[in-house]
Amino acid sequence: FIPEGDDMDSTKNAVGGKKMSAKVKGYLILFALVFVSWLIFKILTPDNFGSPENMLSYFQASLIASAGAVGFYFVLVMGMFDFSIGAAIILASIIGCKLAASMGLGYMGLIGGCLIAGAIIGILNGVFYIKLRIPSMIVTTGLALIYEATANIIAGGVEQTLPSDLRMFGQMPGNLILALLTFAAAYFILNYTKIGTYTYAIGSNEFIAKNMGINVNKYKILAFVISGIFFGIMSILTISYGSSMVAVTGMASMSRNFIPTMGCFFGVAFKKYGMPIQAIILGEFMINIIFYGFVALGAPTAIQDVITGFALLIIITLTTKINKG
Repeated sequence: FIPEGDDMDSTKNAVGGKKMSAKVKGYLILFALVFVSWLIFKILTPDNFGSPENMLSYFQASLIASAGAVGFYFVLVMGMFDFSIGAAIILASIIGCKLAASMGLGYMGLIGGCLIAGAIIGILNGVFYIKLRIPSMIVTTGLALIYEATANIIAGGVEQTLPSDLRMFGQMPGNLILALLTFAAAYFILNYTKIGTYTYAIGSNEFIAKNMGINVNKYKILAFVISGIFFGIMSILTISYGSSMVAVTGMASMSRNFIPTMGCFFGVAFKKYGMPIQAIILGEFMINIIFYGFVALGAPTAIQDVITGFALLIIITLTTKINKG
């Protein structure tokens, strides 16, 4: 039965109202989490935390991880994982810096080098995952070691520093403009392209997606490629903000995996509200508030990691509904 006339309009409004109320609920939860995080540390250390200038600084720092997290969402929502995020950021940053400074290509070298390196890393992750037919965590862990070694060879054991006249994306408004373009691109791909539709279809039920005629392997590789390109953007923001990058070995790059991954979990948790990209952005902001709150308190790094980890696990548990049966 299909309603017509006024009944059809009222039905559309009712459905639209439900969608809107779900998003409003999602926003209310996110803003409440951000506010509570700020309030706790503001009460504990009122003098050196949470001023408007501080909050702007925290937000700018969160933009870096958010740019990578919105790309990683394409991989995570399909049920795959990536342990090479940190190694990818380091390698892409060093390549971009080399092309921009050492080879004198300026912003063209920085942007092109980071994006192309990220795309190649994504292709390698996707192809090796599909061809080897082993869990993505194992594949990307092994590849992370290769990316670290490659970064060391390219850097020659020397810290790579981006010249001061090439750090436009490390401060306002350059970082904000690049981040907004990144978020808009992710939102558009997810909501208005076949890639986004198939990404959710595969993530919901891979078996049914295959029976519908979707080339699952193709779109899994595409997910890694898209993720890699967004990590390339994160690399631009990272080296522009920090001004330098040091190559590491022995999986030391794993420490860079944590923040974008946790932000991405917010996106997965709030997917049911129809706002994964917004949840990632606000989630990363909250993570930075917690991090800088502990810094303001002067808490030891080990205590910071333990409490932050528990806090984020609790938040993700409370905001993720488990389907039974």
